[in-house]
Amino acid sequence: MPFNNNNCLLNAVVKRINDIPSAVIDDEIVMMHIEKGKYYGLDPVGSRIWGLMENPQIVSSIVKTLLEEYDVDTMTCEQQVLEFINKLKDEELIVITDLNEGCRLL
Repeated sequence: MPFNNNNCLLNAVVKRINDIPSAVIDDEIVMMHIEKGKYYGLDPVGSRIWGLMENPQIVSSIVKTLLEEYDVDTMTCEQQVLEFINKLKDEELIVITDLNEGCRLL
């Protein structure tokens, strides 16, 4: 379920769930949600984002890091990171905390 606006999520803190086993295979991450019995594969950019979330990160700092490392414009990067974060949240692979007042799920 997405947030009521993108600024809420850009300023939120995200962290991956600790008990999701993962392995790196050729610059990509493969992981499994044991409780759901689902496997996931992340491309190199998704793998980079996953790595950045090993410790709690503000979403906007993830975007900033990717802008420094990849040839992408700000709007595209923000949009794709927000979509990816929402997918990870929907699959219960990450937790989102430290929301500003007035930010909520739709």
